[in-house]
Amino acid sequence: MGGTEHLTVQREGATLVLTLNRPEARNALSLPMLVGLHDGWLEADADDSVRSIVFTGAGGSFCSGMDLKALAGNGMAGEEYRDRLKADPDLHWKAMLRHHRPRKPVIAAVEGPCVAGGTEMLQGTDIRVAAESATFGLFEVRRGLFPIGGSTVRLQRQIPRTHALEMLLTGRPYSAREAAAIGLVGHVVPDGTALDAALEIAERINSCGPLAVEAVKASVYETAEMTESDGLAAELARGWPVFDTADAKEGARAFAEKRPPVFKRA
Repeated sequence: MGGTEHLTVQREGATLVLTLNRPEARNALSLPMLVGLHDGWLEADADDSVRSIVFTGAGGSFCSGMDLKALAGNGMAGEEYRDRLKADPDLHWKAMLRHHRPRKPVIAAVEGPCVAGGTEMLQGTDIRVAAESATFGLFEVRRGLFPIGGSTVRLQRQIPRTHALEMLLTGRPYSAREAAAIGLVGHVVPDGTALDAALEIAERINSCGPLAVEAVKASVYETAEMTESDGLAAELARGWPVFDTADAKEGARAFAEKRPPVFKRA
């Protein structure tokens, strides 16, 4: 498994856990973090034994966004990774899920601040769990900056436009309960339990047919901006092949035999 000094990679059964690990800076983005995230997403995609991904942060924070001290000229941590960015100028956008969508479901487990770039990365995840004291927000306009991680496009597609515009234009913080009320997160749990709750969701996903899960996720995103008729046609194209898999037959057989299915991604 990969990882860097600011990004840890662990396995929990069939789940790959990616943890932002720069707690002294509230997990502000750094070059080692971005490189580790990029490699972690690709590792999950390439490993068929990984069925889900949990994305979280260490030390009671998710991510406080860009390292503003570094932006002001004090130097970005991990300059030795600069050659990776030169080799792939799009690496940071892939790392932040702006230009990459993992084929496995991604579940965010948020404790503490998830603001600016943290809220932007959150929009690239599929299922979101927040602790009671988690905070969200796009603070860029307060600094004279632009939320260029995708928020002016994605946020209005994920929550009502009036809420998206308020978040984008005021730069104010949102509590976990507010975030749940507008649909930015799906679950609010007691502090300190977000990771456990996310892993529970991941385990439910892991018990399902992996080919079916990946096809369903792909279909949801593929059809999101289509007309209904085009979307239904695309759904059939994605869905029918799943019925011809050995896993589909195993699922039916296991149901008839009243036992858990043993899926083999076949």
